[in-house]
Amino acid sequence: MSEIEIPESHPRYESLLTRHRIEEGVEKGITSQQGLIAQGRGEAFDYLLGEETIPSADDAERVAAAQLLAAEHAVLSVNGNVAALVPGEIVDLAEATGADIEVNLFNRTAERMDRIADHLRDHGATAVKGLEADGRIPGLDHERAKVDADGIGDADVVLVPLEDGDRAEALAEMGKTEIVIDLNPLSRSAQSAAVPIIDNIIRAVPNMTEHARDLRDHSAAELEAIIDGFDAEEALAAAEQAIRDGDLDK
Repeated sequence: MSEIEIPESHPRYESLLTRHRIEEGVEKGITSQQGLIAQGRGEAFDYLLGEETIPSADDAERVAAAQLLAAEHAVLSVNGNVAALVPGEIVDLAEATGADIEVNLFNRTAERMDRIADHLRDHGATAVKGLEADGRIPGLDHERAKVDADGIGDADVVLVPLEDGDRAEALAEMGKTEIVIDLNPLSRSAQSAAVPIIDNIIRAVPNMTEHARDLRDHSAAELEAIIDGFDAEEALAAAEQAIRDGDLDK
């Protein structure tokens, strides 16, 4: 099934769209088969959220945009699922905020790294980090610890969407301001984030870009006021409550 064959009027349009993109990502060799499992898990939470961006998530996305704009060096971390689901949208967000893009994988191989970098370039990226792997995340072992020293290694703010929990925790231990996109508010990734966004990535990233474009003429003081007014625990609690109250009859 192609995206063109999925009518936008279909009540499960976004769900079918994301499934298709993940399947296509596996076929292209940019998404691991484990990514299919992760996608299904997230889809269950999104169903209970009504497959929509709840108000607390929109607030978090605005704060995330402010964080990226206020950063000295922001980096958007991209794994296989992110590359499959929102490649062009990540490029748009990078352009709107001045952030770098870096490929960072749990199941890292040189072939997958190159394929994802090429995929991002095909969607408009002019520079993609992650291939040098001349830095490491302390506290992690093997391939998943590898980063670019002048990318995630040097960043003060990092967007880590759809990330595994221990790497998210390790980045937080490095003192980096983490923005996490995760549909599970109880995950270690979301719990360790300075800005947890409990939303589907295909909605969250474009929404962050829209907020960034609205905020980019704001002063540093105005951006800091937006950031300081955010409470991560309240955002997580609101998302958990929305999921617990989810309507199973939709």
